Amino acid sequence: MNKQAPNISKPRSWSWLLLFTTSGTLLCCAIPITLVTLGLGASVATLASAAPWIITLSQYKGWMFLSSAILIGLSFWAIHRPGRTCPTDPVLAAACNRADIWNRRFIMLSGGMWLIGFIAAFGLPLLLRL
Repeated sequence: MNKQAPNISKPRSWSWLLLFTTSGTLLCCAIPITLVTLGLGASVATLASAAPWIITLSQYKGWMFLSSAILIGLSFWAIHRPGRTCPTDPVLAAACNRADIWNRRFIMLSGGMWLIGFIAAFGLPLLLRL
């Protein structure tokens, strides 16, 4: 009797894109603003000269935050969508549950990074103007 292997889908590359965009929001906006707020402007100048692409990211920070928020929302939906179940095979179910735990942690970490970056990019400049 020939048993067919269960249909196991490959993991999506959304998690890497999610990590890139949320890290990008920290690099472009949160870290430089925090360093300048702490009086470390020379460090920001050194960072910008060593990695000039940070300036490009900061020029498009609105789009960066919007795209990363959409990706975080899609990832949250993919993990918590209705009808999502794990396989009944014990080995696959254990792997599915373990992946589910790590995905939930990753979403929480990404959401926290996004929130820190958003507050630093849009909240701190408003507070500094007061």
